[in-house]
Amino acid sequence: MTTMESLIGLVNRIQRACTVLGDYGGGDNTFSSLWEALPSVAVVGGQSSGKSSVLESIVGRDFLPRGSGIVTRRPLVLQLHKTDGESQEYAEFLHMPKRRFTDFGAVRHEIQEETDRVTGRTKQISPVPIHLSIYSPNVVNLTLIDLPGLTKVAVEGQPETIAQDIETMVRSYVEKPNSIILAISPANQDIATSDAIKLAREVDPSGDRTFGVLTKLDLMDKGTNALDVLEGRSYRLQHPWVGIVNRSQADINKNVDMIVARRKEREYFATSPDYSHLASKMGSEYLAKLLSQHLETVIRARIPSITSLINKSIDELESEMDHLGRPIALDAGAQLYTVLEVCRAFERIFKEHLDGGRAGGALNYFRGPAEASVDAVHFVLKELVRKSIAETQELKRFPTLQADIAAACNEALERFRDEGKKTVVRLVDMESSYLTVEFFRKLPQEVDKVGNPGGNPGGNPQATAAVDRYGEGHFRRIGSNVSSYIGMVSDTLKNTIPKAVVYCQVREAKQSLLSRFYTQLGKKEAKQLSQMLDEDPALMERRQQCAKRLELYKAARDEIDSVSWTR
Repeated sequence: MTTMESLIGLVNRIQRACTVLGDYGGGDNTFSSLWEALPSVAVVGGQSSGKSSVLESIVGRDFLPRGSGIVTRRPLVLQLHKTDGESQEYAEFLHMPKRRFTDFGAVRHEIQEETDRVTGRTKQISPVPIHLSIYSPNVVNLTLIDLPGLTKVAVEGQPETIAQDIETMVRSYVEKPNSIILAISPANQDIATSDAIKLAREVDPSGDRTFGVLTKLDLMDKGTNALDVLEGRSYRLQHPWVGIVNRSQADINKNVDMIVARRKEREYFATSPDYSHLASKMGSEYLAKLLSQHLETVIRARIPSITSLINKSIDELESEMDHLGRPIALDAGAQLYTVLEVCRAFERIFKEHLDGGRAGGALNYFRGPAEASVDAVHFVLKELVRKSIAETQELKRFPTLQADIAAACNEALERFRDEGKKTVVRLVDMESSYLTVEFFRKLPQEVDKVGNPGGNPGGNPQATAAVDRYGEGHFRRIGSNVSSYIGMVSDTLKNTIPKAVVYCQVREAKQSLLSRFYTQLGKKEAKQLSQMLDEDPALMERRQQCAKRLELYKAARDEIDSVSWTR
């Protein structure tokens, strides 16, 4: 296979893979730009201009629907893949990926049926493309897009806007800077009235992307020819005009083989008194080779940008694969490792909240609630668990494991709360136990010592003690002492309760939130571990699609690197 065939074949394979993976068609797809970056040939012409016959001549097969009016009612993305040797020709539709068509009459029928499935059996049109690949040793590697024929008036069964609708659809393809325009015009009509040339001039005024094709040369009036067009005097393009002689209606009715039709076409130009000097640059075979050569030139020029786009897509996909998580291994050891890794990721985020490393996580967060009650701190810890679970990206892919971790955390926090309450109550009991009957019994003795510290030898001690013991001053002193003690106890508890709460709840949550969960985890069987790693089906599907795209882009990059860019 030549370098040119390798280049165009590579682009064809990338386009085919993009199509299979759903990258073609725009919308929300973030990877459709790869398709847009690859060159393809858009076939444009008015109704009955001979578009279908040109395509069949390039393919060498009779496979397109025929009839009057609008026959092509949906875009047909036709990818030609050159095969080696004498391998059998066959066709595949994207919507029927497991079926190979070797009967091209059946291909024609399926195109018609697939068109009707979307548009109904009417003359309506649809922008939804039909994707068809043909594999043959008799074709060149090309991607051709057959578009509905341009028209000026609506016929019965069509909306009044049909002409504008078709033009809008066609423009959406030919306006793309990487689109090569194959403008089909019949030779038996004035080129100045050609719908295809008019549109090509608007979207490609320089003519760099436009190839002019003149059909029906054999149907021109006697004594006239199309040399002014073919030799570029009537309308000049950057690329040479190519004349085509399609099969006659009689040949079509007789099912004349396309190989025979190609031979007749070559004989027509070789023996024509008007066109024999141009014979080597006329005909469908020459057109196919000309398009391939141009595609090679375009691809060579675009290789750096295509490579850059592929590398960008690979980076995006690698990042998304990391975001989605890699596929789960089947053996129990690897599954246990995955569960532990996810748990550690959660614990890391939870500890960051406790240490103030994340918004809303500073230890000052607990100061007010800790002074109020153990329950308030418990509520804060539960909220931080909920927030940490939501922020653990690795957990989002495993709903069951997420629920198990949440349950284990809540169970642990309940234990820590119970222990915190016991400790706080114990602290209060320790202080309150000091105010006993014995405490109040000793108060008069303390009063005597304060009221008569050196004794009272000259007086009556019993009388003085009796007066003080039952006097107002005596009770005032008792009240003052008790009040001072309660104040001291209150200050002590203000300091010790927060410490107890932090020690029993916050510290334990930080150090052993999932300790029991880990112990239970080590006892689980492989089936239980597998159930914990039960993923969301939508996420699994997304990962599978990303993996396929990643494989595609890496293979494309490797192929580009392996192809020699020198002629």
